[in-house]
Amino acid sequence: MKNTFIGAPMERREDLRFLRGRGEYVDDLVVDGLLHAVILRSAVAHGRIVSLDISAALKCPGVHAVITGKDMPGGVPIIPMRLQPLPEFKPYEQPVLAHDKVRYVGEPIAVVLADSVAMAEDALEAIGLDIESLPAVTGHATAAHNSSLLFEAAGTNRSLIFHARKGDADASFRDAPYTRREQFSTGRHYGLTMEPRGVMAQWDAERGRLVVSGAAKVPFFNRRILAKQIGLPETAIDMIENDVGGGYGARGEFYPEDFLIPFAARHVNRPVKWTEDRRENLMAMNHAREAEADIEIACASDGTILALRGDIHVDMGAYMRTNGAVGARNVCQFLAGPYRVPYVKVDSHLWMTNKTPVGTYRGPGRFESNFFLERLIDMVAADLGIDRVEFRRRNLISHTEQPYPIAHVQPTDAKDKYDSGDYGAAFDQCLKEFGWDAKSKLSGRLIDGRYHGLGVACFIEGGAAGPKETARLEINDDGSYSVYLGTTSVGQGVETIFAQIAADALEVPIDHIRQVHHGSTHYVSDGFGAYHSRSTVMGGSALLEATKNLQTAIREAGAKRLGCDASAIAIDENEVFGPDGRSFPLRELAGLTAEGQFHNHHHTYSYGTHAAHVAVDPKLGQIKIVDYVVVQDVGRVINPMTLRGQVIGAVVQGLGGACLEHLQYDGEGQFLTGSLADYLLPTASDFPNLRCVITEDHPSPNNPLGAKGAGEGGIIAAGGALANAVANALQGAEPRRLPLSPSYIWELINSRSTP
Repeated sequence: MKNTFIGAPMERREDLRFLRGRGEYVDDLVVDGLLHAVILRSAVAHGRIVSLDISAALKCPGVHAVITGKDMPGGVPIIPMRLQPLPEFKPYEQPVLAHDKVRYVGEPIAVVLADSVAMAEDALEAIGLDIESLPAVTGHATAAHNSSLLFEAAGTNRSLIFHARKGDADASFRDAPYTRREQFSTGRHYGLTMEPRGVMAQWDAERGRLVVSGAAKVPFFNRRILAKQIGLPETAIDMIENDVGGGYGARGEFYPEDFLIPFAARHVNRPVKWTEDRRENLMAMNHAREAEADIEIACASDGTILALRGDIHVDMGAYMRTNGAVGARNVCQFLAGPYRVPYVKVDSHLWMTNKTPVGTYRGPGRFESNFFLERLIDMVAADLGIDRVEFRRRNLISHTEQPYPIAHVQPTDAKDKYDSGDYGAAFDQCLKEFGWDAKSKLSGRLIDGRYHGLGVACFIEGGAAGPKETARLEINDDGSYSVYLGTTSVGQGVETIFAQIAADALEVPIDHIRQVHHGSTHYVSDGFGAYHSRSTVMGGSALLEATKNLQTAIREAGAKRLGCDASAIAIDENEVFGPDGRSFPLRELAGLTAEGQFHNHHHTYSYGTHAAHVAVDPKLGQIKIVDYVVVQDVGRVINPMTLRGQVIGAVVQGLGGACLEHLQYDGEGQFLTGSLADYLLPTASDFPNLRCVITEDHPSPNNPLGAKGAGEGGIIAAGGALANAVANALQGAEPRRLPLSPSYIWELINSRSTP
């Protein structure tokens, strides 16, 4: 009987150790001789470093060293780009320590090493630092003037323009019977994790080995960067993942601290650990989302979309970090979303400002572009007198049009196409599950002091970034198996998912998969990590290849023992059989191992629809979620239980960004949201009425599992769906920015064109 663990709703096997308090996070690690690092960060947004005096700090009790740029042979290393490593970004890359100029509040300047965190913080206060302030650049409009330059040698505050093109959009606008131009903006967010970042490094001078704990997301890439910066062979460095309290795209990229702590450990020949506090986490971990769009749509009189064009201005912060260009590229490439748009001309402008640098945050660029387009669609449908549901239905890409080419982006030469799906079917299923027709009668009605409204938004989610992924299988001494992965865990349940895939591929009970190891550089020959909704597709497909290779190795070993052809060997759960009935236990092959790799340059695209029913309190400016439904087609479901958790969790993050979250700066570049009392997050009671329906109607043709990435679909359309629902509730109001804060709700109510 064939296994069916894939598709089964299995509880996460990793949860038991977490619930028992047996997780091991980097801050749990304690070793003999451990020193603690604290980082001196700039309190000035933009300025020149006049002097840095560490002499008094070095005399403080418990202090072993104060590291500045002068301690680094060969100069202060620069952090390279991981994704879109274009030459245009080189002048804007970040040094691991500011040594001549500071460019954002929170930028590292020096590192204090002491016997305790408290001692290091006391010494921090003794450092003499003089910074000559320069005019701060706090938005794209100011940046465009170039009157104050972050990088004088570059001569401009605009690091690049991404050009998304598909056909001749300008010609379509010249002949279009209807056009509309609008401006929208999204707030500045970040992927706040339950566990702040941390790094512990141990240097073994005798063996010439460096062990770095706390790696997450992309440990192999980070090892390559560190090895080059610190002057060691890659093989001399072990990156150890440990348990990770969330990632969301921000955690695990290469930050200044990922060099500074290993460098410090080698510098003093002692183990060193650093854990950021929440204020550091807010000001130093990658920001995201802040963008302003000036976009225009052209339509036929029947609502058929003819073209999109416009400009999007993205606030990149002070430096181009490892993956910082992804959101800015995505926001123009995916502006058309799941709709049939034959012509596209959208430019995305990347502006450098005196704010924390940006990176990816769950659904990078897609959250923003979805809000821009879905708001515009509701406005256009009203102009043309077409029901907004019917407008979408007419323009959604059909199953017969797949694979569907999307806009080509330069200068990255990014060409892509959606792989499979029936976007209209998912749309209709969502409306049915939501009860749209019946609830539509509530639009704009005042009930018990609240205005009710409905909103809908459709989305696509890209996944499965290549170029490859690696997995390895090994036979244990009891005949069970261990799985080793090149991808990482940032809380998405890979230990359970990959046990299911391995058990089905090996045709053994799932308890025969003893352990699933992930993310550390000594497990497999190479790995690419967890980002772009890739772990299941890429890692799972690599695991299938490893299974084939291990079974081949078992047959070859069995053939030698039993004196027959490898093709005649049969493998049972616990035994290896020859053609004459002789056999031996699988456990006698303990230690036999095989690695597999999956190479892929074709992305997967899951898709779906969000529908929201809200009640808006005009006195408090408060938005209550009455009902919220997501339908998402993921190609093939591995575990519906963990997948549902992914979708619902992503929806909560999306609604938090749509209603509450906004990282703010003043005109001098000072960071104003330095605590969770200022940067508001949703709580468990804020959004209790969330539902999701997962379908697998259209498997991806681009991988043997048929799976598609599914970690971001819940967040992408949340802003668009919620804003459309608020507009429907407050008849005559048109939200054009996020977040939908109480003050903005009051502003919308007072600006309504009709009561």
